[in-house]
Amino acid sequence: MARMHSRRRGTSGSKKPVTKTAPSWVEVSKEDAIELVLKLAKEGKAAAEIGLILRDAHGIPSFKNLVGKTISQILEEKKASPNKYPDDLIDLIRRAVRIRTHLRQQNRDKLNKFTLAKTESKIRRLVKYYRGRKLPEDWKYEPEKAALLVK
Repeated sequence: MARMHSRRRGTSGSKKPVTKTAPSWVEVSKEDAIELVLKLAKEGKAAAEIGLILRDAHGIPSFKNLVGKTISQILEEKKASPNKYPDDLIDLIRRAVRIRTHLRQQNRDKLNKFTLAKTESKIRRLVKYYRGRKLPEDWKYEPEKAALLVK
């Protein structure tokens, strides 16, 4: 599949293992892994950060293979999600806010003006996807309100 804002294709990168079961060398039980996820969520970590911590500090290569559900599904079931909005949307909005603050100081930076346009295009595309599912039907991306959302 081609990249979103370039004509290049790229297939290199790591791949997940084909097996759908947890490896035998994982020492953490299913219940302990769920408790770890809930504890990290109370600290305000996002689902992606929790996955990295579980992988690096606790030796859990794939939470979904161990438990049978994703971290996001567990957080939704237990109503422990720190964000009311999807994580990928929040990350893009944070990036757009950072670029806007940079452009206020460096208003002749043409590359970052173009980067801001691409980032906001991705935000609008995600909003269209999530509208009615995880976002209200009348939710619209407005940069000034979005800055207040992520701060």
